[in-house]
Amino acid sequence: MGRKSAKIAGKKGAADRQRSLLFTKALKEVAMSVKAGGPDITSNFSLKVALDRCRKVNVPKDAIDRAVKKGSGKDQADFKEVNYEGYGPEGIAIFVEAATDNVTRTIANVRAYFNKKGGSLGKEGCLQFVFERKAVFTLKDEGQDLDDLTMQLIDAGAEDVERDDGEIIIQGEVEAFGDIYKKLEEMGIESEESGLERLPLNTKPASSKEIYETVATIVELCEDDDDVLKVHHNMDFNEEFSS
Repeated sequence: MGRKSAKIAGKKGAADRQRSLLFTKALKEVAMSVKAGGPDITSNFSLKVALDRCRKVNVPKDAIDRAVKKGSGKDQADFKEVNYEGYGPEGIAIFVEAATDNVTRTIANVRAYFNKKGGSLGKEGCLQFVFERKAVFTLKDEGQDLDDLTMQLIDAGAEDVERDDGEIIIQGEVEAFGDIYKKLEEMGIESEESGLERLPLNTKPASSKEIYETVATIVELCEDDDDVLKVHHNMDFNEEFSS
């Protein structure tokens, strides 16, 4: 349900801008991981994951090296993780995860994105019963035996393994992220995507294509901000409206 709701209208904008954003956000995660746990991937699992993400989006090695040094340095920017919770039209929930060295700038930008399209930011915690946080892994569906895969991953903490539109989606508790990640490595399986996601407990349909596109635009505006890491929402995917 959560995966389907995430598949809203495709990205607008130039490909090079999107590539630059992917680089910026991946490198920010590297610097923050180093700052929090040091530069050794054998003891800093979050850095290992961040470096893996950089590799998947083809971030140049010299840029990664600079991000590691930035995270290790005493004078690096002090990034703070912040969340913003709000609503788009028709009460569709939107949860924004960000990391910033200037909270005033970031909240002003995010509020402007919501306001521009008739949405509004709410109080911290207003969406606590709308989403649940899960460890999520996406694999390419290559005809794997789903029962066998499920049995092996359950031992690592997976709660749900299912096929979905050419992908295999694995979900588990947040605390099981590392164990599932390591189990996939042991099995020689590389995930297309992995991370902690906020999945909607209930989804809401947009009443019209206009509302659907308006919510999609709020999500895109937030995602296009350099300070924003992830955006989650509970709008139902609608193939007709997204075409």
